Amino acid sequence: MSKALGLLSGGLDSSLAVLCLKRQGVEVTAISFVTPFFSSSKAEKAAIHMDIPLIVEDISKIHLEMLKKPQYGYGKNMNPCIDCHAMMFRLAGEIMAVRGFDFLFSGEVLGQRPMSQNGDALRTVANYSGHPDRILRPMSAKLLQITPMEEQGLVDREQLLDIQGRSRRPQEALAKEWELTDYPSSGGGCLLTEIHFSDRLRDLFNHQPDCSVEDVELLKIGRQFRLSEQSKLTLGRHQKDNESIRKAANGTYIILHALGVSGPLGLISGKPVEEDLRVAGAIAASYGKGKDQAEVEILAETPRGEQRFTVAPMPRSDSKGMAV
Repeated sequence: MSKALGLLSGGLDSSLAVLCLKRQGVEVTAISFVTPFFSSSKAEKAAIHMDIPLIVEDISKIHLEMLKKPQYGYGKNMNPCIDCHAMMFRLAGEIMAVRGFDFLFSGEVLGQRPMSQNGDALRTVANYSGHPDRILRPMSAKLLQITPMEEQGLVDREQLLDIQGRSRRPQEALAKEWELTDYPSSGGGCLLTEIHFSDRLRDLFNHQPDCSVEDVELLKIGRQFRLSEQSKLTLGRHQKDNESIRKAANGTYIILHALGVSGPLGLISGKPVEEDLRVAGAIAASYGKGKDQAEVEILAETPRGEQRFTVAPMPRSDSKGMAV
């Protein structure tokens, strides 16, 4: 019995790729990678549903470094799909070598994404991964060049698939036939494909090229304001955001909020100067109950200790121009 390690997102295509191999007797294990932009939650649910082992690997740091300067560039937004897929296959290949898997596979479908899943892109990913002869795409295998795994009898080419294009109807029909009933709708799996998040990330890279994974995680919280070339403000919209900001601070960032009136927590990242704190305080004051007061006292909790100062709430029309 051959052993395969597959990239599993938990979506319909990657789940069908698993079942396609499992149904012909291949011993399948899946792997799901975690970054600030996508999680393993769908993959974990799918692995349980299909009764297969799942390896979960957090690759946030090395993925972020790749994301700053992808060799093959970005897609429509900040999604470097070719570089990302190649990295996943490269890392999975390292596990393949250590744990004795025979080959790697994914749920990629020929022509489903015009830029990253055309024939040239699939070959580029395989070559760039470092494992060009060990990657199988079961969903479209009959439309692609025969692989060493098929030639060696590790898989039966006749039981692989010939799906291509953007329509999901063939996959949905196959899911019904194979009794795969629990799978998520298409799209929404990666934040890097979303316009609004990509705008925030692009702003961060432009102003803070040495940003960390923690800086990126802040982009998912609340409102964002560019205070200056060197710093920005994350401002909570509700209690859940405030809790996330408090947790994210971790003694590294500056936390601020208005005193004597209820309002949001703010977090200043980057390399703020004194004026940045005052601007951030003025914005935070305008989103709290003291927005109509002449002045509001602000408490800033910095890594070096507490600091108090008084500011006039900034008019919303001014702060909107600073929003990211």
